[in-house]
Amino acid sequence: MKWSAVILAVMLTISASACSLSGNRSINITDAKIVTAVDEKLMPVQVMDKFQKGTTKVVCWFQWKDAKVNTQVIAKWHYVTDDIHILDYTFSIPKKTGSGSVTLSAPEGKTLPAGEYKIELTAEKHSLRSLKFTIE
Repeated sequence: MKWSAVILAVMLTISASACSLSGNRSINITDAKIVTAVDEKLMPVQVMDKFQKGTTKVVCWFQWKDAKVNTQVIAKWHYVTDDIHILDYTFSIPKKTGSGSVTLSAPEGKTLPAGEYKIELTAEKHSLRSLKFTIE
Protein backbone atom coordinates (compact mmCIF):
# COMPACT_ATOMS: atom_id res chain seq x y z
CA MET A 1 0.00 0.00 0.00
CA LYS A 2 1.36 3.40 -0.90
CA TRP A 3 1.54 6.06 1.77
CA SER A 4 -0.04 8.60 -0.55
CA ALA A 5 -3.19 6.50 -0.39
CA VAL A 6 -3.18 6.26 3.38
CA ILE A 7 -4.52 9.08 5.49
CA LEU A 8 -3.56 8.66 9.10
CA ALA A 9 -5.48 9.96 12.04
CA VAL A 10 -3.80 10.84 15.27
CA MET A 11 -5.75 11.03 18.47
CA LEU A 12 -4.61 12.38 21.78
CA THR A 13 -5.95 11.41 25.16
CA ILE A 14 -4.54 12.96 28.29
CA SER A 15 -5.35 12.58 31.95
CA ALA A 16 -3.34 14.08 34.74
CA SER A 17 -3.07 14.88 38.41
CA ALA A 18 -1.29 17.87 39.92
CA CYS A 19 2.06 17.79 41.69
CA SER A 20 4.88 20.24 42.30
CA LEU A 21 7.01 21.58 39.45
CA SER A 22 10.74 21.00 39.65
CA GLY A 23 13.78 21.01 37.40
CA ASN A 24 14.60 23.30 34.51
CA ARG A 25 13.09 21.34 31.58
CA SER A 26 9.59 22.11 30.39
CA ILE A 27 8.62 18.42 30.77
CA ASN A 28 10.17 15.13 31.84
CA ILE A 29 8.88 11.97 30.11
CA THR A 30 9.34 9.30 32.77
CA ASP A 31 8.03 6.31 30.78
CA ALA A 32 6.82 5.54 27.26
CA LYS A 33 5.64 2.35 25.58
CA ILE A 34 4.16 1.22 22.27
CA VAL A 35 0.86 -0.52 23.07
CA THR A 36 -2.30 -1.81 21.40
CA ALA A 37 -4.58 0.48 23.45
CA VAL A 38 -5.03 2.34 26.72
CA ASP A 39 -7.68 1.47 29.29
CA GLU A 40 -10.25 3.79 30.89
CA LYS A 41 -7.61 4.99 33.38
CA LEU A 42 -5.22 5.73 30.49
CA MET A 43 -2.91 2.88 31.44
CA PRO A 44 -1.17 0.82 28.74
CA VAL A 45 -2.77 -2.36 27.40
CA GLN A 46 -0.59 -5.05 25.78
CA VAL A 47 2.89 -3.57 25.41
CA MET A 48 4.61 -4.73 22.22
CA ASP A 49 7.06 -3.69 19.55
CA LYS A 50 5.97 -6.13 16.81
CA PHE A 51 2.45 -5.98 15.39
CA GLN A 52 0.83 -8.45 13.01
CA LYS A 53 -0.05 -7.74 9.40
CA GLY A 54 -3.48 -6.14 9.26
CA THR A 55 -2.86 -3.75 12.17
CA THR A 56 -5.06 -0.67 11.94
CA LYS A 57 -3.72 1.35 14.88
CA VAL A 58 -0.71 1.67 17.15
CA VAL A 59 -0.69 3.67 20.38
CA CYS A 60 2.22 5.47 22.03
CA TRP A 61 1.48 5.71 25.77
CA PHE A 62 3.60 7.97 27.98
CA GLN A 63 3.86 9.39 31.50
CA TRP A 64 5.34 12.73 32.46
CA LYS A 65 6.23 14.77 35.50
CA ASP A 66 7.59 18.21 36.26
CA ALA A 67 5.82 19.71 33.27
CA LYS A 68 5.24 23.36 32.73
CA VAL A 69 1.46 23.53 32.12
CA ASN A 70 0.60 24.02 28.42
CA THR A 71 4.00 22.76 27.24
CA GLN A 72 3.71 21.99 23.53
CA VAL A 73 4.80 18.43 22.70
CA ILE A 74 5.13 17.13 19.15
CA ALA A 75 4.62 13.46 18.28
CA LYS A 76 6.63 12.82 15.09
CA TRP A 77 5.60 9.63 13.30
CA HIS A 78 8.05 8.18 10.75
CA TYR A 79 7.93 5.16 8.41
CA VAL A 80 11.57 4.07 8.71
CA THR A 81 11.43 1.34 6.05
CA ASP A 82 11.12 3.85 3.19
CA ASP A 83 12.35 6.92 5.13
CA ILE A 84 8.94 8.63 4.94
CA HIS A 85 7.81 11.30 7.39
CA ILE A 86 4.18 10.39 8.13
CA LEU A 87 3.06 13.35 10.20
CA ASP A 88 3.69 15.59 13.19
CA TYR A 89 0.97 16.03 15.79
CA THR A 90 1.25 18.87 18.31
CA PHE A 91 -0.59 18.86 21.63
CA SER A 92 -0.49 20.71 24.96
CA ILE A 93 0.29 19.12 28.31
CA PRO A 94 -2.56 20.16 30.66
CA LYS A 95 -1.07 19.37 34.10
CA LYS A 96 2.26 19.06 35.86
CA THR A 97 2.12 15.27 36.17
CA GLY A 98 0.09 12.68 34.28
CA SER A 99 -0.17 10.18 31.46
CA GLY A 100 -1.54 10.23 27.96
CA SER A 101 -1.33 8.68 24.55
CA VAL A 102 -1.17 9.43 20.85
CA THR A 103 -2.52 7.01 18.26
CA LEU A 104 -1.46 6.33 14.69
CA SER A 105 -4.52 5.01 12.83
CA ALA A 106 -5.20 3.93 9.29
CA PRO A 107 -8.48 5.11 7.73
CA GLU A 108 -11.49 2.86 8.13
CA GLY A 109 -11.15 -0.24 5.97
CA LYS A 110 -7.36 0.19 5.58
CA THR A 111 -4.36 -1.19 7.47
CA LEU A 112 -0.97 0.24 8.30
CA PRO A 113 1.70 -0.90 5.82
CA ALA A 114 4.21 -3.53 6.91
CA GLY A 115 7.61 -2.20 7.90
CA GLU A 116 9.53 -0.39 10.60
CA TYR A 117 8.23 2.76 12.28
CA LYS A 118 9.43 5.31 14.80
CA ILE A 119 7.73 7.89 16.96
CA GLU A 120 9.67 10.71 18.57
CA LEU A 121 8.21 12.92 21.29
CA THR A 122 9.81 16.37 21.29
CA ALA A 123 9.39 19.67 23.11
CA GLU A 124 11.18 22.94 22.50
CA LYS A 125 13.20 21.26 19.70
CA HIS A 126 14.59 18.66 22.14
CA SER A 127 13.93 14.94 21.87
CA LEU A 128 12.11 13.64 24.94
CA ARG A 129 11.69 10.00 23.92
CA SER A 130 12.00 7.90 20.75
CA LEU A 131 10.39 4.48 20.27
CA LYS A 132 10.51 2.01 17.38
CA PHE A 133 8.08 -0.71 16.37
CA THR A 134 7.46 -3.07 13.46
CA ILE A 135 4.39 -4.18 11.56
CA GLU A 136 5.06 -7.62 10.02
